Amino acid sequence: MKALVLAGGAGTRLRPITHTSAKQLVPVANKAVLFYGLESLADAGVTEAGVIVGETADEIRAAVGDGTRFGLHVTYIPQERPLGLAHAVIVARDWLGDDDFVMYLGDNFIVGGITALVDEFRRTRPAAQILLTRVADPRAFGVAELDQAGNVVGLEEKPRNPRSDLALVGVYLFTPAVHAAVRAVRPSRRGELEITDAVQHLLDSGAEVRSTIIKGYWKDTGNVVDMLEVNRTVLEGVERRIDGEVDEASETVGRVVVEAGARVVRSRIVGPVVIGAGTEIRDSYVGPFTSVGEHCRITDSEVEFSIVLRDSSIEGVGRIENSLIGRHVEVTPAPGVPTAHRLVLGDHSKVQIHS
Repeated sequence: MKALVLAGGAGTRLRPITHTSAKQLVPVANKAVLFYGLESLADAGVTEAGVIVGETADEIRAAVGDGTRFGLHVTYIPQERPLGLAHAVIVARDWLGDDDFVMYLGDNFIVGGITALVDEFRRTRPAAQILLTRVADPRAFGVAELDQAGNVVGLEEKPRNPRSDLALVGVYLFTPAVHAAVRAVRPSRRGELEITDAVQHLLDSGAEVRSTIIKGYWKDTGNVVDMLEVNRTVLEGVERRIDGEVDEASETVGRVVVEAGARVVRSRIVGPVVIGAGTEIRDSYVGPFTSVGEHCRITDSEVEFSIVLRDSSIEGVGRIENSLIGRHVEVTPAPGVPTAHRLVLGDHSKVQIHS
């Protein structure tokens, strides 16, 4: 079995971060989201991965290399324009050959991996196997409809009136039967060749399509809120490790990771927190569910429930929370300006002013 990993796309929902970085390489717990997916594929016994790349191809290639570090042999497959997931299968047709394959969206995150799903597919080999999860607003996803016996009876991409709350997770398993299906579909109202329509074509042609409803944790890390939530989830599983320097005036509480070369000076760190190599935390507080990248500097500040990417500095700005701070960013106090209150008050007024 091969893997087709989608690592193209513009990542518009994560701008401005993705103006200068591929969305799949934005880190959670100081590791790129894409890397978690590649590790899951290797754990499931996949050894060959075709990575679909677009405008950020050079950055993806530099980060992933030949795949050896993940236990994979990686081939890069260019997609000139992001014309849909089914189009990615068409582009990869020659590389996929007649092998079964798992298609994995590189910005998706699944706790617990996909080994059980891949093993089940290998045993049963339906034409397609899809992963589903219940969501609050299915209109933003591909949606599957099941009958009372749990069989897939229909699929629709981003429906205005969803027939269920079961959204398709960004992992699909296919036999070569899918190649005829992706060739048969027409562009959707979004102008893309939808993989949802290709799976529907398989259903309409009488092919077997199975589904699995996952009970574990899944996120599409396409926006800041979900990125912070995934960061929180991953950090919940870290184990305490202090490889860097923590002085006697500092306190570390709970599951705190201080990488080699990092320094904590006169500060309080309350886990779960990861502090990257070469970073310095001085006269500051870093609170739960925060990951700080390599070679950062946090001075006289408080940071909580946030992601700070490498080579950034935060100095003297009080408290920051629920934030995603990019690479090479400088956060400093605004210049002091005179303040004044302009009032028009009626008779017998009482006013309290905090200045």
